[in-house]
Amino acid sequence: MSGPLAGIRVIDMTAVVVGPICSRMMADQGAEVIKVEAPEGDLLRRMAQGSRNPGMSGKFMQFNRNKRSLALDIKHPEGRAALLRLIEGADVFVSNIRPQALERAGLGWEALRARNPRLIHCSILAFGRGGPYFNRPAYDPIIQSLSGVAGTFERANGTPRFVPMVMTDHITGLIAAQCIGFALYRREKTGIGEAIEVPMFENMASFVMSEHLGAGTFDPPVGPLGDGRLLSPDYRPVATRDGYITVGPNTNAQAFAFFDAIGRPELKTDPRFRDAASRTANAADYLEIRAGAMREKTTAEWLAILGEKDVPCAAYNSLESLLEDPHLAATGFFAAEEHPSEGRIRRTAIPNRFSGGMREEALPAPRLGEQSRAILRQAGLDDATIDRLAEAGVVVMPGTPG
Repeated sequence: MSGPLAGIRVIDMTAVVVGPICSRMMADQGAEVIKVEAPEGDLLRRMAQGSRNPGMSGKFMQFNRNKRSLALDIKHPEGRAALLRLIEGADVFVSNIRPQALERAGLGWEALRARNPRLIHCSILAFGRGGPYFNRPAYDPIIQSLSGVAGTFERANGTPRFVPMVMTDHITGLIAAQCIGFALYRREKTGIGEAIEVPMFENMASFVMSEHLGAGTFDPPVGPLGDGRLLSPDYRPVATRDGYITVGPNTNAQAFAFFDAIGRPELKTDPRFRDAASRTANAADYLEIRAGAMREKTTAEWLAILGEKDVPCAAYNSLESLLEDPHLAATGFFAAEEHPSEGRIRRTAIPNRFSGGMREEALPAPRLGEQSRAILRQAGLDDATIDRLAEAGVVVMPGTPG
């Protein structure tokens, strides 16, 4: 195994998206991730659209590569004992189980650090401690609604809606992985583990309000909340003669080159647009001029004209055309893979690079309990014990009920 997290063992008790994104980030960087699933498996195995075989949805496969699966009933005393033996030899424990349920299962920080003082214990929560929402259940749309994400659409277009991705899950999962990395660094210096709590709501409220608190930063406020440019209904890909384009000049050099490109050099001295502050204050006029100009030529023509003048711009990709994007093709972003049970699949590559080395061994997303026997052997259980637990339904492996 290689990669910056080589040698780190992670016990991953997460499901659906927010936790698996966190553990996938660690797995992609070389950590040994043991995905502990209930006997029925991660809900994402079944609830996502698109699969060839039951329990192996495309979405599950994207979020759970480079992991091994242990299907274990931790409500059973022997199942819980096996899990605790694994945790004693682990570096990281991560879960998105509600805090009170985690404590009832004996998997809270105080209980686990007594067994493993070097453990990094990360809980991904819906809501942070101390507030009235603590321990409530939540999924991505709940957090998008509560944190103001949906409200930005209402400001822009008159109707609140959700970003059509589980964006808060992705963002919080990545923040959790980052926090674990910070804690591992501190452990290298102190030799002591610690507990981390990563709340979805507070992280997304920070994400939204870092962008849109703006004039409300000051007490009293010096203006309304919200970045008017970003909240404009015209802040979107712009129609060309035959499709769409996105143009994003910010600096004076870029904006003035854009004005030259559209044949409006006089706008460079227009008081509304002569500097970044003026263009921000007059964003509605600026975006209207941009939209009018872009309709005059095709997307390809504008890309050539604006590219020659070094104005930031890009074609618009649909989900379908993104699969054919020439840059992603050149970098090998969509990697082909022969999955042992699912056949030929397409997966996203790891985008980031480390000069010190990347993970070399790529593991396909596991079937439910695919590595249960091997992992329990790691925990010190013999085959006879594992077989007995499988017969009792405490452990699930391919070919056993569950």
